[in-house]
Amino acid sequence: MSLLRCTRSSPLRVSQASVRYAASATGTDDAASKRETIRRLLYPSNVRTGSSPTGTWRPDVGLAFQRAIPSAQAHKTIERAWKLYQRHLRKKRDEELKHKYECMKRAMQELEEIDPVLFKEANRREDPRARSMMEMEVLKSCSTAERRAIESRVRGLFPRELKVPADTPSKEGWLHEWKPFNRPL
Repeated sequence: MSLLRCTRSSPLRVSQASVRYAASATGTDDAASKRETIRRLLYPSNVRTGSSPTGTWRPDVGLAFQRAIPSAQAHKTIERAWKLYQRHLRKKRDEELKHKYECMKRAMQELEEIDPVLFKEANRREDPRARSMMEMEVLKSCSTAERRAIESRVRGLFPRELKVPADTPSKEGWLHEWKPFNRPL
């Protein structure tokens, strides 16, 4: 939106205040003259003719904006193209989700035909706050930290505290006698 406000009437060059506070050498000090030479090489006096060596000041920024987006009409065209691209992505994601939902629905119908008991168990609603009597007894014998950890865990979700299975060596080290199973190809 701010690019639309950038018109030809806006200045192409931004004024720059001098930030060089280098004092001139008072004597024939060799170190001061070296510093002055290095300063002149790094920060030449004709900075306004080109970009700053440190990248903090560019006189051609306004001109670069006008070259990149020459008019408000071009800006609007770019925005419409971007929105069209976003709409295509959204439709593609919606179609993919619809396909996944249909596959899940078919799988649940097949499960209902094969085993109605498992189907009912898979669709049973469970109150995450409800605890059985056995769980309540176990909670009484736990410490406060363990009790909070158990109570904060949402039932029905995979437990966060379980170790992720991985094909890495155990903490005890490598088992050198281990042999892979002979599998027929």
